[in-house]
Order: sequence, then structure tokens, then C-alpha cells
Amino acid sequence: MDLVPALEEPLKQPLKSVLGPATAKVMAEHLGLHSVGDLLHHYPRRYEERGQLTHLADLPMDEHVTVVAMVADARLHSFASAKAPRGKGQRLEVTITDGSGRLQLVFFGNGVHKPHKELLPGTRAMFAGRVSVFNRRLQLAHPAYELLRGDSDETVETWAGALIPIYPATAKLESWKIGKALQTVLPTAQEAIDPLPEGLREGRGLVSLPEALLKIHRPHTKADIEDARARLKWDEAFVLQVALARRRHADAQLPAVARKPKPDGLLTAFDDRLPFTLTEGQQKVSKEIFDDLATEHPMHRLLQGEVGSGKTMVALRAMLATVDAGGQAAMLAPTEVLAQQHHRSVVEMMGELAEGGMLGGAEHSTKVVLLTGSMGAAARRQALLDLVTGEAGIVIGTHALIEDKVQFHDLGLVVVDEQHRFGVEQRDALRGKGKQPPHLLVMTATPIPRTVAMTVFGDLETSVLDQLPAGRSPIASHVVPAADKPHFLSRAWERVREEVESGHQAYVVCPRIGDEEDDPKKSGKKKSPEDEAEKRPPLAVLDVADQLAKGPLQGLSVEVLHGRMHPDDKDAVMRRFAAGDTDVLVATTVIEVGVNVPNATAMVIMDADRFGVSQLHQLRGRVGRGSAPGLCLLVTEMPEASAARQRLTAVASTLDGFELSRIDLEQRREGDVLGQAQSGARTSLRVLAVIEDEEVIAEAREEAAAVVAADPELTGLPGLRTALGALLDEEREQYLDKG
Repeated sequence: MDLVPALEEPLKQPLKSVLGPATAKVMAEHLGLHSVGDLLHHYPRRYEERGQLTHLADLPMDEHVTVVAMVADARLHSFASAKAPRGKGQRLEVTITDGSGRLQLVFFGNGVHKPHKELLPGTRAMFAGRVSVFNRRLQLAHPAYELLRGDSDETVETWAGALIPIYPATAKLESWKIGKALQTVLPTAQEAIDPLPEGLREGRGLVSLPEALLKIHRPHTKADIEDARARLKWDEAFVLQVALARRRHADAQLPAVARKPKPDGLLTAFDDRLPFTLTEGQQKVSKEIFDDLATEHPMHRLLQGEVGSGKTMVALRAMLATVDAGGQAAMLAPTEVLAQQHHRSVVEMMGELAEGGMLGGAEHSTKVVLLTGSMGAAARRQALLDLVTGEAGIVIGTHALIEDKVQFHDLGLVVVDEQHRFGVEQRDALRGKGKQPPHLLVMTATPIPRTVAMTVFGDLETSVLDQLPAGRSPIASHVVPAADKPHFLSRAWERVREEVESGHQAYVVCPRIGDEEDDPKKSGKKKSPEDEAEKRPPLAVLDVADQLAKGPLQGLSVEVLHGRMHPDDKDAVMRRFAAGDTDVLVATTVIEVGVNVPNATAMVIMDADRFGVSQLHQLRGRVGRGSAPGLCLLVTEMPEASAARQRLTAVASTLDGFELSRIDLEQRREGDVLGQAQSGARTSLRVLAVIEDEEVIAEAREEAAAVVAADPELTGLPGLRTALGALLDEEREQYLDKG
């Protein structure tokens, strides 16, 4: 990277002996900050005004938070414990308030002396710690704190006048220490090179980069913050869109074999067999895909649609069109259960058309083979042979498809199911198996708002299936507050019994398997009161199945399914459930994608607050797949005011996955989604909020396309080239190169 030396300077060497080596080490290991430039781009999450109170009522569970509040009261208690049997244990409980709510702080043992002297009623301070629940109340155990004394010049200077920046922090490094480190390096912001072309910056009235960095870290007014954020959002949106525009430009130069389906081939024979007509959406999306397949550069298309909107049907028709045109199609699934399920449903949908080379096969037919890691040697050898000779037109498999031994006769189309579960390298390895780059269709059932798709998959054209096929039933969803109203949980099990008695089946989903060995580091210790204050571990499949079979669901056939079972056992359990031999399946999220049992009408999700919004929506899509209505019960012990409960209420209130994905993003911030979609690389979005900043992203995309069209190598824009190198670190750069 040709960054300015001052900004490239590593934090690890004691910089003018101000950032000590210990602080630099924590910044590198816990916040990913290695250079002065990295630290300057670590922006405040929000700002507190002295004299104004924050919202204790909205604290997120189990997250590290910083709050500014006033001490309401402080009490020292004595108690007896293993370490202090004579009642000499000490616990300091401090209640803080901010006008919106109250929060308890708790200190133990020798840690009580300093806060007992300093945290007197009426004292204002910043507190930082991890939010936990104890006796059904939110608390911070052993928080770090910094007193706010308005009279100290040093304090006022350090925290920039009236506005106190609150930085994303960790348990090892509080926000105010990050603030002090930033004040040290802030003068070097003057040397930052501006990535935006001058015409663009002036045309949009944006401040320069050095000015933006000064204003975001040391604002004097709210207008300073607005100016800085407006400018820094443009940097992020524009640099990311330039990277994607370069990628689209490079793809357009690649050659590919055009795959035009021949009339009266496999595709026509398949369509003639269908017992229903395709939805309007399926027809429209199929046409977009066929138009792409007919061009001589590789298709890159993202197909997203609600659970059950018929994505598999659209993908299968694209695969048949490829086979008609003399090529082979490969479908990559994230798990063996899903690969087997896809293989079964494709063979069922195709009937005799899937019996190529066999007696009784149709005139237009091909072989559909399955390839997974746990197959027997003979079956595997035959599958590999069918691929290399071209006998098999369609192969469905897990990452076993990517191994070196797998050779294709002529790979024309790669379909990737549940895109976010595959690393970039895996997709790239499969694409490398074509004589020329194959066409690529990426499918996801996690609905992604348009702007996220533009930001994350900006190099892919996007198709959306938003109609559900006729015959799908509505799903009623309800939150079951197990702690507040235990009788609601009893009623939930009664509802499961009722569904089974009327001939249906049910899922019970848990966050954990339950056969994990205890961590030896943890098990050796006696639990301290602080540990007791931590949340209980998530409910486990094996425990819950056992309790249900002996208790509320006694007499019903209950089976378990989880990821650590042997693939044959998993398949056998799934087959028994699909055949209706099992009443209730207690499972982990292995059933989240692709499992299709139309007779399953009820789902109870235990500890539902431990799952993300889109994951809950995915899980819920497993019921109501037949003609009977579906029921989804979200069981939680979280208090009503908590953010987790609000999230569950949002899931229960709408079946629109796109609406839920917006809620999810607004609550979780984009980092999770971008990180997940981008092979786990650290997200580079710090101030850009893809939901709020739709206009900025759309405008940046247009500007980026124009810049790249005029100068693909960016030879005239050294500042932009530098920013590409810094913003898209090596991992992300690879991601964008490979797609």
C-alpha cells in the first residue's frame, strides 16, 4: 500500500511513547487496529452530551456497553461463601439512573473498596461492562468506570468539550481509553490522502478527509458530526462500489460458452410433465436466467426468494437448459442432509427424465448423480466416472464436489444454494473446473433488502421471487414468555399434542446439542457469585427430547436430529419423519434449510432469543408447507422490555422476510450480514448504514460506474487506489476478485 508513512505507522511500536505496547496489543487483537490509519478510522458509535442522560431502558443483553449515568444509591452487603465462610464476603450494589431507567452495578470481594469510596450518590460517570441478567434484572458485574468531573480541564479537553464520543470498545479496553489514544494520533489526520475525485467532492459539497476525521473524533457541535458522517459515508459507499464496478467490468471481459436450450429437449419434456403452472414470478426470473445463459460471458446472478417460493424449480429448469445445450450443471449444497434432500426432490420432479442410460428412461433424459463425503467407495467411483464421461448431466453435492479428483466433461452452470455458508475459495474452486468459466447462479432463502444486495453482491445481477406458490398455508406465530407466564409453555405442549392427534407432526428446535464435554478450564472452578449472575447455558436437544418424552409429550414418538450424528443416522431419522413414523422431531438448526415435510404443521423454538431474526424466519418456513395451516411458537425467558423480546415480537408480527431482514439489519447493524456474506472478512462499513443510506449507495454506484468506465485501472486517481487497498484488505480484495 502506498499510504502516507504517518498513517501507516504501526501502533505496536510505542508511538512517541504515548500508546504503550499493552494498549497497542489489545487494539490489534481485540479491535483489529494495527496502524495509526486504522485507529483514525475507528469512529465513535455515538456521542453523549454532558448533562444529558442516556437510555438505560434500551440496553442490549450480553453486549459490551458504555453508559453515562448518575449514581442513585450504593449499598455494601456482607455474605457468607466458600471463600469467606464467616460472613465476611462483601458485595457492593450500586444503582445508577439516567431518567429513562435504572441499572444495577455489582462489585465483589476486594473490588468493592475503590468504587465504595468513589461512587457516592449524585456522582456522574461513564460505566462500561457486559450486560447480564441476575434475578430477572439487568446488571453490569464489575464494570469499569471513569468519573466525569466537569471542573477538570484535562477531562474537558480529552472528551472534546460538550460532546463525549463513545467508541466501540471491548472488555479489555474501555471507550475512554480509546478516546485518549485517538487524541494522541489525531494530528496525523492532516496527512490523510483524499480518495474521492475532486470534482465529485466539490460537486456534492463534501468536506475534505482530514477535516472529516477531525470533526468525527473531536466535534464541537452536532453539525460537525453531521458534516463528518456525510463525508465518511460517501467514502465507504464509493470505494466499495468502485471495487464492485471493477469486478463487473473484469467479468464482462471473460469468455463463456453460451448455453441456449434446444427446442423440444429435456426442458420442454420437463415442463410438459409439470402438474401445475409456474407462477408469474418463476416465469419472469427463468427468462432473466435464460437470457444470461445465452450470452458469451459468464452469468453472475443472485436468486433470492422466500422459503417455499420455488427457487429449486427455477434452478432445476436452468440446469436442464444447460444440459440441453450440451453442458453439465452442478448444484452445491451446504450440508449432506440438504444435498440428499435436493437430490431426492430433483429426481422425483424429473421422474423418467432422470433415468438417462437406464432401461425405461425417457428419450430425452440424463443422469442425476449425488456426490457427498460419506458415500461408499463404489458409489463414489461410479459418480466420478459419470461426471468425467458426461453421462451425468446434473450433479448435486456438498463441498466433496470441489476435491481435486472431481473432473467434469463440460461444466456449464454452477448453482450455489445458501450462498452465505460457502467460503469464497470453495465457490472459486468449483468454478475453476470448467474449460471456460461456467455460468453462476447463487440462491439464498434469507431475504436481503435491495440495498444490501447492491452493497454486498453488487457484482451479481439480482432476481427476486416474492410470490408464494398456490396451496401454501399461512403460518401463525406467537411469543411464549416462559418466565412471566409458565402456563403458556404448558399450553404450547398441549397444542403440539393436538396437532399430532389430528394426524400432523411437529418440530422442537433447540440452540445446542447437549453432548458437549465440559470445558476443563471451566469445570475446575467453583462458581463465584459473578458466574452465577451469568446467563444459564442454552437449552439442548438431548435434554429437551428426554424431558418431553418423559413429561408433556409422553406416549408420542419423539426423535432427535443434530449435526454430529452419523450421516446415515441423520438420513434415517429424516426419512422416518418424512414418512410420518415420528410425531415430534427435536433438532438443532440442521433443519433450517431445505427440509420439506408438508405434514409438519407445528414448530416450537426453545430459547428463541438465542437465534437471529432471519434464522427464526428460515426455521419457521419449515411448517405450513402443505394444505394445513402452520403454527410457530417462540419460547423465551427474556423480560418484556428487552431488545430480544422486541425482536421476537417483530418476527411473530410479520411473515414478510424482506421486512424482517430490514428489522434485523437495523437492530444488529450491517457488520454481521456483510461479514457473513463476505466469507467472514471484517466488514469495512463503519458509518454507512445500508438501510438508511439507500440514496448514497445508489448515487455512489452511478458515480463509481462512470469512473471505472472512463479509467478501469484508476491510473489518474492514486488516492482512490490507495483507499481501495486500505478499505478492502487482502481478504476482501480476494473475495471480490473471486466472487
